[in-house]
Amino acid sequence: MNMKKLIIYGSQYGTTKQYAEKFSEMTGIPCISDKDVKALTGYDLIIHFGGLYAGNIKGLKTTVRALKDDAKLIIVTVGLADPSNPASVKNIRRSIYKAVPERLMKNASIFHLRGGIDYQKLNLKHRAMMAFLYNRMKRLPDEQKTADMKTILETYHSAASFVDYHALEPIANAIQ
Repeated sequence: MNMKKLIIYGSQYGTTKQYAEKFSEMTGIPCISDKDVKALTGYDLIIHFGGLYAGNIKGLKTTVRALKDDAKLIIVTVGLADPSNPASVKNIRRSIYKAVPERLMKNASIFHLRGGIDYQKLNLKHRAMMAFLYNRMKRLPDEQKTADMKTILETYHSAASFVDYHALEPIANAIQ
């Protein structure tokens, strides 16, 4: 049986879209924005690439609402946090479990990718949030600063990209 597959991405500033389009190119699976999602009942496998913003995965709720109950879901998060950090992954997964009903989680796989940030492109709300975080973090003693905090402090007011297309390979292997 040939599964009908679709890649959906929720991207605010473009990094998640880059990953989704590269994955589409690698696999031949069509790719659309979460803004273009209608009914997904004709699909057996959905790969949702979602940017992380303030603890939410962009577009995931839209994707979940449109899925049929027995669809296989692969969730790929893209954020500034280092996915090799267990504490970061735990927080991200907590957000996923809040957004995705148990009926879909039983057929779901989760992957985490590292994205980037360009402060010049941030909207006013996100710029204010990052300023608040930066000011709070810089006052912490060095021994209390996590690796993710240090990354935010080091990249503040600049652009940083941690995009690694090789990190898409395990996701491609999971759909074969």
